[in-house]
Amino acid sequence: MRDHTAGAATEAFVAHRNLLFTVAYEMLGSAADAEDVLQETWLRWVKVDLEQVHDQRAYLVRITTRQSLNRLRSMKRRKEAYIGPWLPEPLLTAPDVAADVELAESMSMALMLVLETLSPTERAVFVLREVFDLGYDEVAAAVGKSPAAVRQIAHRARRHVKARRPRTRISPRQTRAALEAFHHAIETRNPQKLLNVLAPEVVLISDGGGLKQAALRPVTGCEKVARMFLGGLGKVEGTLTGEPTVVNGNPALLVRLDGEIDGVLAVRVEDDRITGLYYVRNPDKLTYLTSQTPLTLR
Repeated sequence: MRDHTAGAATEAFVAHRNLLFTVAYEMLGSAADAEDVLQETWLRWVKVDLEQVHDQRAYLVRITTRQSLNRLRSMKRRKEAYIGPWLPEPLLTAPDVAADVELAESMSMALMLVLETLSPTERAVFVLREVFDLGYDEVAAAVGKSPAAVRQIAHRARRHVKARRPRTRISPRQTRAALEAFHHAIETRNPQKLLNVLAPEVVLISDGGGLKQAALRPVTGCEKVARMFLGGLGKVEGTLTGEPTVVNGNPALLVRLDGEIDGVLAVRVEDDRITGLYYVRNPDKLTYLTSQTPLTLR
């Protein structure tokens, strides 16, 4: 590759890198795999004749989508062998991500878990169409389907997601309030206050990946969840603390044991009560909590 061509390719890739990472992460739920996809995208991008590319952004998104689809299919085997529930890899994000309502909602642990129930192609179509607002022709080119087929897939995926996502949009303020009430109840070890903030049908999903202790199955019901949290506190050797943070564009708690990161707790809130608790303890998934990850839909 001649120097000026290499420079143009590099400039375009760097200009759109945050977007490409966000696309890959939304599709994969894994920052480490998203970074690998970006490496694969770069290796293919530098071989492209830029004079034949009319829309560099669209072309890069297309490469990223196809590499993400390949990665999604290979990740399926890893998830089948995973010990306990699998949760998305949490990202420390800047407060301005929370201000972007569409981005914050699409990155939430609750929605990303719903996306896990879609097929790889359905997920790609939903992400590109509903999250990044790409036209049907662009999505079709990215996933290798006809625009008519993409419309059908998008309709099916939308219906599936709508049936499983929260009924109403919750503001960051409401989520923070519920988290603060939860945190205070845990700190004071007050079972009644904990039950007051948990919805009766609350579900706790904890991800230790076989490396840290965690429930091997989801725990359902406010009394069971309260007992698990309060009972577990008595077994902790060391000082456990929680500090407010922003993870995946949404309020969360960063949990430390004797000052070291032990995990991160994200929540799903409906009607001012917590309906979902997502606790990631797998140390392999905590590497993106020490510095903010820039994300964008554009």
